[in-house]
Amino acid sequence: AKMAAAASELLTGWCLFGLALLAILIFCWVYVRKYQSRRESEVISTITAIFALAVALISSALLPVDIFLVSYMKNQNGTFKVWTSKNVNCFFKKSTCVERESLYSIILFCVFLWIPFVYFYYEEKEEDDGNTCSQVKTALRYTLGFITVCAVLLLIGAFVPLDIPNKKNSTEWEKVKLLFEEFGSSHGLTALSFSISSLTVIGMLAAITYTAYGMSALPLNLIKGTTSAAYERLENTEDIEEVEQHLLRIKSKCRDGRPLSSRDRRTVQQLEERLRTLRRRERHLESIEKSWWTKFCEAIRPLKIVWGVFFIIVALLFTVSLFLSNLDKALHSAGFDSGFIILGTNLTNPLNMLLPVLQTVFPLDYILITTIVMYFIFTSMAGIRNMGIWFFWIRLYKIRRGKTRPQALLFLCMILLLIVLHTSYMIYSLAPQYVMYGSQKYLVQVRCNTFLKKKKKILPCVSKMYYQCIVTRTYLFLHKFWFFSAAYYFGNWAFIAVFLIGLIVSCCKGKKSVIEGEVDEDDSDMSDDELSVYYR
Repeated sequence: AKMAAAASELLTGWCLFGLALLAILIFCWVYVRKYQSRRESEVISTITAIFALAVALISSALLPVDIFLVSYMKNQNGTFKVWTSKNVNCFFKKSTCVERESLYSIILFCVFLWIPFVYFYYEEKEEDDGNTCSQVKTALRYTLGFITVCAVLLLIGAFVPLDIPNKKNSTEWEKVKLLFEEFGSSHGLTALSFSISSLTVIGMLAAITYTAYGMSALPLNLIKGTTSAAYERLENTEDIEEVEQHLLRIKSKCRDGRPLSSRDRRTVQQLEERLRTLRRRERHLESIEKSWWTKFCEAIRPLKIVWGVFFIIVALLFTVSLFLSNLDKALHSAGFDSGFIILGTNLTNPLNMLLPVLQTVFPLDYILITTIVMYFIFTSMAGIRNMGIWFFWIRLYKIRRGKTRPQALLFLCMILLLIVLHTSYMIYSLAPQYVMYGSQKYLVQVRCNTFLKKKKKILPCVSKMYYQCIVTRTYLFLHKFWFFSAAYYFGNWAFIAVFLIGLIVSCCKGKKSVIEGEVDEDDSDMSDDELSVYYR
C-alpha cells in the first residue's frame, strides 16, 4: 500500500515532467531555428544543437526536483510521512540516483563524443568537398582525443583518494564523512562524479566569462534600448555620400590616362568594401524601419524598462548573497584543505532569508528556485550572444540572428551544458541551508522552565540534526571532492569581480545599434536574402 501510494504520486509527477519536456523541446527548436543560418543549416547539426540544448535545460531541473523530493518525504510537523519506510526511502534514493546518473552520462556522451564528432565533421566538410567516408574518418580521428580525455577522467575518478585532511574541526568532518557514506562509495559513481565535477570547473570558467557579463549587460540593454532606425539610416546615408565623394576624388586622378599609384589602388579597394558594407546597412535599416516587429518593440518600450530595472535588482541581490555566502566560508570554514565546506550558515544573506519565508506557502519556494535557475540560463544566453565565442583573445564565432554557423551553434549548446552544471553550485552558494535540506523540519524536545517538563518543538533542518533529515543528492554530488569545492569557492570571487566590471562597462557604453551584429564587413551580399525572414 505504501509503495502504491508513492507510485501514484510519482505518476502524477511524471505526467507534469512530460508536459515540461514538450515545452523544453519546443523552446529549443524555436531558439535554434531563430539563430541558425538558413544557407548553412544542416539536419544533423540542427538535431544535435536542439538535443544538447534540451539536455542542458532538463539538467537545470535536477536541483529543484531534488529539493522537492527530500522535502516531500517529511510532514510539516517534522515527522516522516507514513509511506516513507526504509524500503520506500531506499527506492526514492535509488530512483533519483539512477535518473541523475543517466542524465550525467548523457551529458558526458554529448560533450565528449556527439558534439565534437558533428563539429569536426562539418569543419572537414567545409575544407574538403570530397567523399563522406573520408570526412567521417577524419572527424572520428579528432573525436578520439575527446574520448581519451573522458576515459582518463573516469579512471582518475574511480581511484582518486577521497580522504579529506583532518585539521582543527574533526567533529564537523565526522558529519561530512557520514553524509558521503550515505551517498555511496562505488567506483562507478565516484568516477562519474569526478568527470562531471571536472566539466563543472570548465562550466565555472564559462559562467565567469558569459553569465557574469550577461547579468549586467541584459538589464542595462533593456533599460537603454537601441538607437532609432530612422536616425541611423540618416547617418548611414551621409556616410555613403562621403565615401562616394572620396572615391570620385581618387578616380579623377586617372582621367588623363595616368595609372593610379599602389597606395591609391589600396585606398580605392578599401573604400569600395566600405561602400558595400554601408549599402548593406542601408538595406537592413530600411527593412527594420518598415517591419511590424520594430513598431511592436517601440510600443512595449516602457515594459522593457520595467523588466530591465527588475533584472538589475535581481542581479545585485544575487551578487550580495553570493558575497555574504563566500565571506561566511572565508571566516568560518575549515580552510582550503577542506574545500571551504561549511555545515550551516553563520552569516545569513537575503536569499537564504527569503526562501524559508516562502516555504510556508507551497509552492512559492520551488517557483523561486526554478526562476533563479532559468535566470542564470537566460543571462548566460545573453552573454554568449553579446560577446560571441572566444578562445582566450581569439574570437572564433559570432552569434547572430539567422546567420549563426552550425559550428557556432554546437559551441553555444556545449557552453550552456557546462554552465548549467555549475548553476547548481551557484544556487548552493546563494542558499546553502535550503539546498541541503529543502523545506524539511525536525522535532526537538526542549525543557520548559515553569514545569521542568520536556516539550516538543518544530524547527527547520540544520546541519546539527543531519541524522533526522535527508540531505539532497545534489549537495553530496557537489562536495564529493574537496579540491573541486575549493575551486568553486575562488570561482565565486572571480564571478563577483567580473560582474562588477561588466556592470561598469555596460553603464559607460552608449545605446546599441538597432542592427548590432547584423552587418559585418566579411558578410556576403547573399546574406541580405534572409532579411525577409525577420524584418518583413
